[in-house]
Amino acid sequence: MKELENEYHIPVLYYETLDNLIVNRNGIYVDCTLGGGGHSEGILQRLDKDGRLISIDQDDEAIKFAEKRLQKYSDKWKVMKSNFENIDVVLYSIGVEKVDGILMDIGVSSTQLDDPERGFSYRYDAKLDMRMNREQKITAYDIVNEYSEEKLREIFFEYGEEKFAKKIAWNIVKKREEKKIETTGELVEIIKKSYPPKSQKHPAKKVFQAIRIEVNRELEVLEKAIKKSFDSLKSGGRLAIITFHSLEDRIVKNIFRELSIGCKCPKELPICMCNEVARGKLITKKPIVSSEEELKFNNRAHSAKLRIIEKI
Repeated sequence: MKELENEYHIPVLYYETLDNLIVNRNGIYVDCTLGGGGHSEGILQRLDKDGRLISIDQDDEAIKFAEKRLQKYSDKWKVMKSNFENIDVVLYSIGVEKVDGILMDIGVSSTQLDDPERGFSYRYDAKLDMRMNREQKITAYDIVNEYSEEKLREIFFEYGEEKFAKKIAWNIVKKREEKKIETTGELVEIIKKSYPPKSQKHPAKKVFQAIRIEVNRELEVLEKAIKKSFDSLKSGGRLAIITFHSLEDRIVKNIFRELSIGCKCPKELPICMCNEVARGKLITKKPIVSSEEELKFNNRAHSAKLRIIEKI
């Protein structure tokens, strides 16, 4: 398990991802979600001398950690600070037109979640933040204190699939009439009061997920990034995406399906009128999930799904 050693966090679906992504050991690859550099290092270890990897991340701390960890690969590795929805701009800026493979690991790194100062976790009392890029202006504080009751209910329901969204939104608005809600601890207490007693799961989990998605525009960014990434592939190149909840997986599944089917005409028509052709081939008809072995040592792996498409 030496390949998996990583003080930042353990890469999910590590071998399954690398085995399916690396189609050309002398090719050019992109890791859109560098994080602690686990998947990036795996890719670099498998590349031959002419292979190259470009890693992207918007978190300064992740970049700083990975630069130290991966400095021995500096001859074939480059890191760019950006949001991966800008993959086309990133590649253009370094003179790369098409690549052999692209990876996206959409999960929030455990280091971000476990850092109390970042305000991602309901387990710590900290300032409401949740920004993956600390240079952006909008924070969780702004959403909790400025969004209307209707807008809060909407994001809790849509992004968190929270069945008590209406009551939680109402209680937040009622509370902030007294004073601004400034910390994760204050928000957790409001959510707990909105939930029935003896709830099996932590009542704040879904709401915190929903706020984090809204702060970082995660679903909007993902949809843009998938389409731009697919367009950036060479023929025969592969796009591999690891998701951790149903909202993300649904977006990946639907876009991959659209790319892999040809004619979109109604079945009643005897001949094709749209002249659409398939642009991709699904490598995974069903998502790859973690093995029993991985689940034993990596709790994050339980909800992970890997989908892969190859450009025709």
